[in-house]
Amino acid sequence: MATLHPFRALRPAPAAAPAVAAVPYDVINADEARTLAAGKPLSFLHISRAELGLPASTDPYSDVVYDSAKQNFDRLKSAAPLVVDDAPSVYFYRLRMGSHVQTGLAACYSLDEYDGDVILKHEKTRKDKEDDRTRHMLELGAQTGPVFLTYTAAPEIDALAASATAGAPLYDFTAEDGVQHTIWRVSGDTAGALVAAMGRVPRLYIADGHHRAASASRTRAELRRRGESRPEADTFLAVAFPHDQVQILAYNRLVKDLGSHQRPGELIEAVGKTHQLTPGPAVPARQGEVSMFVAGHWLTVPLKRSSGHSPSDSLDVSLLHDQVLAPCLGIGDERTDKRIDFVGGGRGTSALEYAVGSGKAAVAFSLAPVSVQDLMAISDAGEIMPPKSTWFEPKLRDGLLIHEF
Repeated sequence: MATLHPFRALRPAPAAAPAVAAVPYDVINADEARTLAAGKPLSFLHISRAELGLPASTDPYSDVVYDSAKQNFDRLKSAAPLVVDDAPSVYFYRLRMGSHVQTGLAACYSLDEYDGDVILKHEKTRKDKEDDRTRHMLELGAQTGPVFLTYTAAPEIDALAASATAGAPLYDFTAEDGVQHTIWRVSGDTAGALVAAMGRVPRLYIADGHHRAASASRTRAELRRRGESRPEADTFLAVAFPHDQVQILAYNRLVKDLGSHQRPGELIEAVGKTHQLTPGPAVPARQGEVSMFVAGHWLTVPLKRSSGHSPSDSLDVSLLHDQVLAPCLGIGDERTDKRIDFVGGGRGTSALEYAVGSGKAAVAFSLAPVSVQDLMAISDAGEIMPPKSTWFEPKLRDGLLIHEF
């Protein structure tokens, strides 16, 4: 079962919502955060990336950063202002990007179910990133950015969503990147029906936000260690989308040099010894093929099927590593190898061409996206995906729904 908890959201007054809403803290670097927040005093980036208001040399994990986040959070509460709903509620959060639309159920979800693997994971987390968000939550006494969950679509929940979203929304605005964000508040009997319907969903899957979820669990553990009993800390903020509405884009690869090869032609020859290369498009035509950009040209690399029994071994990102990146370019662990970079599919293949053309990389690889069914199968098997396998688009915004504990 999936336990849904209505909560009293701390949220911006409607007129301030577009100015407060910010991209997730971990999809941009510090320089990009400074650019996005420039001239926008209400931007939630001043809280989620508080180092942007400090000298560029500031250690992002230093005490002053967390102190600034707390001060900026307190300031935003009165400046926006932020208001607290008068009764526990759940919320529908719709994202529209071009022709793609997805509507998820925003609420608090059970940390007991997260810890007990009723809510399944597919990524490893890094301790330094967990440390950062755990301290951020403890300093603010709040979870400020939602985890992105998915579940097998349920007609009962779809029907309740259609009814609830027929009314007037709390927020409805289009962000600078062209993504439309619309949120409805749901309380009373409809909220109760949603709690019951979600209770019949057998399991939830973390799509995006593994570090946020892990940090919420660690935050609860730290509060218990301190002897502080806070029932609100037994849950974490998330938005759960039906699987048939989730959009996954490719997570592409850049390799900074040619490894042991002196010229691009040598790399092409090395790959060609085991794969039949042909001129091809920048975006692979299907799963099982990868597009390689080198020496100003795109080549299609047909990958060989895996003989392994693990669902993860059959992913294109795994096959690319095993058949090309490791043997032909000497790439080791992609989580730690400094010679490889990753580019979310939302940036397009032009970003790959630019990186190679400008000399920032020697070769680029464009992949077909992983399917949500692959994600679920790997999670069900208790396996971990290779690093940087999925790029979810569009992104939820921080600061629109905040869970205080």
